[in-house]
Amino acid sequence: MKALLAVAVLLGLSAPGAPPTTPVPVLVELFTSEGCSTCPAADALLEILQRDQPVEGAEVVPIALHVDYFDHLGWKDPFSSSSFTARQQNYSRIFGADSMYTPQMVVDGRQAVVGNDGDVVRRAIGSAALQAHLSVRVTAREAAGRVRLTIALPAVPSDSEPIQLVAALTEDGLTSIVKRGENNGRTLHHVAVARTVQVLESLAGTASVVERQLSVGRSWRPDAAKVAVWLQGSKSRHVYGAATAPISRLGSANPSPVRVPVHVR
Repeated sequence: MKALLAVAVLLGLSAPGAPPTTPVPVLVELFTSEGCSTCPAADALLEILQRDQPVEGAEVVPIALHVDYFDHLGWKDPFSSSSFTARQQNYSRIFGADSMYTPQMVVDGRQAVVGNDGDVVRRAIGSAALQAHLSVRVTAREAAGRVRLTIALPAVPSDSEPIQLVAALTEDGLTSIVKRGENNGRTLHHVAVARTVQVLESLAGTASVVERQLSVGRSWRPDAAKVAVWLQGSKSRHVYGAATAPISRLGSANPSPVRVPVHVR
């Protein structure tokens, strides 16, 4: 153990179970709906996590995925998508058939917790930050209705399950005045609303830098948007690394890539 600690200090890494020396990006997916009466509290919690970053050792990478199975109850969520419902269904195959509900937060693909329970959510984030993570970096630029990503990827570990590269565009500062359904009469505010989530490819046996493009909808505001990328096990659904970055305009100064350190177990 002493030898491992010495190596960790020399490399600037964390020893097993020790708090990381730099914040570790942890993916927090909130499954929510404007038609769900208990979801606004979870939306507010996600905003706190994004703004305040209250969990020591973790950098929360938030994504709000608005599901569509409340849309028939009187109010159609304008940010809902059947693809986000399908993503939650895929998680339910891991966490159990009765694990599909709103509001729900899935933390680094490892734990599914009630999305408006702040104490439980923060503990799950802290636990995820202590797990080993691979390094991934991303920069993003918008031009002509597309976001161009440059992503530095690690090699897939030799003993690993297949790992997918997933990318999302999110938008902050969105507001709805709900006129029907469970939240009738409320004005709801949202951050990190998923506009698109796409599996781009699988990790290869060698490290690489790839360039990919994502389309931007006409109603989206690139100045309020961010990009998030993460590495997710195709079987376990565990997230092995994540990064996020603002979206710059083509011709602006080069943004600094977001760096994610590797942590040993």
